[in-house]
Amino acid sequence: MEQRRTSIPVMVGSVRIGGDAPISVQTMSTVNPAEEAKAIADARRLAGYGAELIRFAVPDMAAAKGLAAVVKASPVPVIADIHFDYRLALQAVDSGVQGLRINPGNIGADDNVAAVVQKVRPKGIPIRIGINTGSLPADILAAHEGHPTADGMVEGALRHIRILEHMDYTNMVISLKASDVPLMIEAYQALAAKVPYALHLGVTEAGLVREGSIKSAIGIGTLLYEGIGDTIRVSLTGDPAEEVKAGQTILSSLGLREFGPTLISCPTCGRTQVDLIGLAQQVEQAIADLSVPIKVAVMGCVVNGPGEAREADFGIAGGKGKGIVFSHGEVLRTVPEDQLVTSLLEEIHKSI
Repeated sequence: MEQRRTSIPVMVGSVRIGGDAPISVQTMSTVNPAEEAKAIADARRLAGYGAELIRFAVPDMAAAKGLAAVVKASPVPVIADIHFDYRLALQAVDSGVQGLRINPGNIGADDNVAAVVQKVRPKGIPIRIGINTGSLPADILAAHEGHPTADGMVEGALRHIRILEHMDYTNMVISLKASDVPLMIEAYQALAAKVPYALHLGVTEAGLVREGSIKSAIGIGTLLYEGIGDTIRVSLTGDPAEEVKAGQTILSSLGLREFGPTLISCPTCGRTQVDLIGLAQQVEQAIADLSVPIKVAVMGCVVNGPGEAREADFGIAGGKGKGIVFSHGEVLRTVPEDQLVTSLLEEIHKSI
């Protein structure tokens, strides 16, 4: 893995983004903050899954005002997502949000931008500038043969960045999202070399949970491996909790963060004489509530299982009607098949 790119850190409430801070996992609630009770419940729920920052769309003034109750009750910092109407940003700040997602170039006259900057400056609230392929200005598209390109996305981002820089406001985070994974990677790579700001990574409109998680893992994971990126959101058509889980898995797979147990399981084959899929599902469910960062293996046969999963802290490997429980490749005991999961959990709980 390449050395991490140096970026200017910002504080979103209690969460530091950039610099040498851990790469944070964000998500976006599907609840309108005008529905205060539902929004509060959703913020608490998503924080319970491990979301470190939660964004809420702010479509109108009722939503902007509703954020006050949400911010007060949320266990993690809240970011307001605003388009076009700068007055919603002003109200969101008054409601106590710890971050803004707003593009300076689409909220009207310079006086509007100045009003937002004047509002956030004394509070140290960072602004995330977000460029998507679907929101590029017509002149930039025309200059790039009528379709989004990495260079065009960078040009669009720099246009917004310069607006804030001219107002001597550099407390910002930048995102360059595309649904096309290679385009997203290329755009972030190009911008990372041009600006010192923290980068929010994501593949926008990635799709349903399965396909979207794969596309996001490729796009976000590639950039993180190259040392690019400071905070991430996996954008999925589904429960935002799945975004959090996928983001944590990406970071865990790269060794950048640890989020509780990791399950290792082999693909089933002709040597397997147990219900490997069922066992793996049982173990996954059984360890879901553990907070310790251990590796747990579920292997299909005793011949290769302990050796292939030698790095696992604990594991099981099946045989004909029975199996073994092992730790770091060493066999702890042999038990009937129907006792494998229970015995595994007993060994895990002895050590934590």
